Amino acid sequence: MATPPQSTKTWLQQRLSQRARERWPQLTGVGVRFRGQFAYVTGELVDGDTQPLMRLRYGGSASQWGFAAYLASKDGYEDSFLPNGHTAGLPEDALDTVCGLYLNDPTAWT
Repeated sequence: MATPPQSTKTWLQQRLSQRARERWPQLTGVGVRFRGQFAYVTGELVDGDTQPLMRLRYGGSASQWGFAAYLASKDGYEDSFLPNGHTAGLPEDALDTVCGLYLNDPTAWT
């Protein structure tokens, strides 16, 4: 699979950062690093710690990314479903899903 172009990488960072500012005050920022077709997303918490959140898989479209949640119990990522039942979607929906889990806010799924 193709890797995302630089413009898509920049777009993704901006979209996730904007969503975190709008919806997740528990986060002071969102970090995104890329490796091949994958984007690894971490949350920067108010206390200065960082939390791995998810891995997104680029499939050729900036608006549709495969979703894998970070599982602390496995210290790794597992393909997961978004609340709408799909395994791919908007990156903001994926961020809301994992933040609902890790920041203990199930209203993220309504």
